[in-house]
Amino acid sequence: MRSRHEDRERLEQEIRGRAYQPILQHLQQQHPFFRRFHTWDKVIAFMRDGTSQDPRKDMILRPIFQSHAEDADPRLRTILLVIFWPGLESIHWKKRSWDRDPDERWQAIVWTFLQVVCRVDVKQRPDRLVQKVFNDTVHRFYEECQRSWAPTNGEIFAEPEEIEFLAAGPEYSPVVAFERREAQELEIRRLREHLDAGRITEADYLLLVGTRVYGKQVVDYAREMGLAYQVAKKRRQRAEAAIRRFQEKIDEFRKTVSPSSHETGLYPIETDRITPKEARK
Repeated sequence: MRSRHEDRERLEQEIRGRAYQPILQHLQQQHPFFRRFHTWDKVIAFMRDGTSQDPRKDMILRPIFQSHAEDADPRLRTILLVIFWPGLESIHWKKRSWDRDPDERWQAIVWTFLQVVCRVDVKQRPDRLVQKVFNDTVHRFYEECQRSWAPTNGEIFAEPEEIEFLAAGPEYSPVVAFERREAQELEIRRLREHLDAGRITEADYLLLVGTRVYGKQVVDYAREMGLAYQVAKKRRQRAEAAIRRFQEKIDEFRKTVSPSSHETGLYPIETDRITPKEARK
């Protein structure tokens, strides 16, 4: 079996070949920023240098994703894989506790990355593409790992109240574990709705899933993600405040719908769909 290093060298050698030159030439014709790069090696070197925040990197990724959306050329996926290879290796190293088998973990990360690449829509998300690909890969890989984690292996965390409830029983209950997973999935869906509505960012979403849903300590999450603790702490506080303000708007709206609905506890079905824009004001 080839090592990851050998696979990386093979792919880097592949994109130097004649089959990949027409792609670069086409991008140079359509997008002036590409004209400064005479080879794919130069493109790769530029993408791996500096920080992911550099807006010029979007000027590389946007045309590649646009071209991929048009014809799904597998060569473009190879190019993206080579570009993001160091980032994927970083995920592989930092998330080794999620899957103890290094070969299985690497294959799963690469497969997840390719799925993410195929779903990128630059019309909806034209910038900060490096962060989007990285965050989406981490999140989707986390979801895949979650399916294989046993309820008692310590990877899925419970709230303090739930721990006390479980401790009160004579033995572990599969029913309780199932209910807990259902509650976690429901909370993830709620957080996803806040993300889709623009009330929180993708980074906020991942932070809240890790800390609120699965009980990770903020300091541990920050260390895994390479963040300063205070940065992660303030990010969580801002995200929770944004969600709280939205919920307060919803509650206030419901109280003013009608006296009868307030007394009976019945509200119009479309209430939550009507108010997001107003709630963000």
